[in-house]
Amino acid sequence: MAPACKHIAVLLIGLMVGLFAGSAAQAQTPARAQAAPARLVRLVTEETMIASPQAGLKIYVRNKHPAGMTRFTPDRTLVFVHGATYPASTAFDLELGGVSWMDYIARHGFDVYLLDLPGYGRSSRPVAMDQPAAAGQPIETTADAVRDYVAVVDWVLARRHLTRLDAAGWSWGTTIAAGFAAEQPGKVNRLVLYAPVWLAQTPAPATGTLGAYRLVTRDAALKRWLNGVPEDKQAGLIPEGWFDRWQKATWATDPKSSEASPPVLRAPNGVFLDFQRFWGMGQPTYNPAKITAPTLMIQAEWDRDTPPARSQGLFPMLTNAAWKKYVLIGEGTHTVMMERNRMLLFQAVQAFLEEDGPR
Repeated sequence: MAPACKHIAVLLIGLMVGLFAGSAAQAQTPARAQAAPARLVRLVTEETMIASPQAGLKIYVRNKHPAGMTRFTPDRTLVFVHGATYPASTAFDLELGGVSWMDYIARHGFDVYLLDLPGYGRSSRPVAMDQPAAAGQPIETTADAVRDYVAVVDWVLARRHLTRLDAAGWSWGTTIAAGFAAEQPGKVNRLVLYAPVWLAQTPAPATGTLGAYRLVTRDAALKRWLNGVPEDKQAGLIPEGWFDRWQKATWATDPKSSEASPPVLRAPNGVFLDFQRFWGMGQPTYNPAKITAPTLMIQAEWDRDTPPARSQGLFPMLTNAAWKKYVLIGEGTHTVMMERNRMLLFQAVQAFLEEDGPR
């Protein structure tokens, strides 16, 4: 590969999105902004539970691909993992405006997988989650999550008789997918880091003892979602009914949600422990220089969970990626995949997955 391919390459659409997406999105009609792909092929959905490397736990896996698909290749196979609080099954594959992100990728001819890590979504809950939170230690650390992700990847590779595939993560999931890509670079075709986590610019403040899990309410989730969004933009950010649909679907995956009033979602605290001892202390859980796959970093300008100013520090650390791109989407948050500008995310990621790359 020519040395020029190693240099920083910023996708032109990234510049266009970062500079102009705000005004362009305002000019679009809602129907166009939320339109499904033209190729509305019929999809096949399969679900399974596979064994976690953690004894006694099972990982929920969902697969979608076009009906009649019989040929499976590394460049058309993708495994997606979620972030610190919410499962993939109710975000990556929640039908909004007629299509989910998982549907969108599958309808472009991909064999797509999502997983809910243990303690999240439809996967099994560790025993500590059935006890008072303070009685247990934080569960599902990043190291645990990477092993769980690898278990799913290896299952997919064996199932489809492949040696590599596309890895993708959202938020904390980017440390999982990237950790896998750094540990086993030969198994990664391309890497997508949506809302990437990177080192805090100041040490994380002490937060006291962490329990096994934390409780999240609907109101807290909405407040976090809208954090950093200008007040005059909040009303139009999430199309009507979308937040409630996601919230109800997500809380419904927790079998104990309705036992509290108001209902709460239990979320494992292993990630918070890792922020205290690793990310918040300037110590990553993986070495970006070990990643060799072509890599896309993508996020939105109003992201306060993984602020662009912080996560952009990761980009120059990807020194051995075959090539890399960074895209900033205008007028979106950490959860832009379920907002009115989500097609900007879908289209940019799809372009990265399908393009030839520099020559």
